[in-house]
Amino acid sequence: MYRWRKHGTLSNHLMRALLLALPEKGKRMWSAQDVARDQVRRQANGLDVAAVAEKVAEAAVRERETAEQLRGNGSFYEFEMDRERLAAIWLAKHAEWQRVRDLMIAAGWSVYEPEQDAQGSVWAREREERLAGALAAQAASGERQGEEADELRAEVRLSAAPSRLIQTVASRAGLRPSQVLAQLAEQIVVAEDGTVSVPPFTPSW
Repeated sequence: MYRWRKHGTLSNHLMRALLLALPEKGKRMWSAQDVARDQVRRQANGLDVAAVAEKVAEAAVRERETAEQLRGNGSFYEFEMDRERLAAIWLAKHAEWQRVRDLMIAAGWSVYEPEQDAQGSVWAREREERLAGALAAQAASGERQGEEADELRAEVRLSAAPSRLIQTVASRAGLRPSQVLAQLAEQIVVAEDGTVSVPPFTPSW
């Protein structure tokens, strides 16, 4: 269904598009750490140590600001997200930027390349697996709803004579009367002139 890169991960743009396609309940499967790690992994791509250090400093400021806003101090303009979650995300982003900086220094990397980050790649695969599972569940739910929408559920009231006839047929076939009626409906043939007929058949399991 999805086109995979050689290193086995969904493209960032596709993953973000699929994430946005999920219903609101599905989006909440992402923790603050998930959101932070995904954003830092994308934003850090190609940055050198100095640029990553700047990101660490910026994240520290935003962590402090959102923490103050959570306590009721300062202005708050990011209405699309509740204060508690925004503060948690910036706390996680600060920690993730620090991890990336420390990793680059320890490994001696000139620039950050997501594919070289073993731990970050593990987390990315875990997010993609959860996303794929959520999308599959959503698709299955949609198929079930479609099948249910195509089904006709009807309560049929028959006069005495047809009722006795259906009950007799059901008893002989070892079926419930409703099953006989369902099989009878499946055998209906509609001619071009609108004439309805049912060819001979034997109800069965």
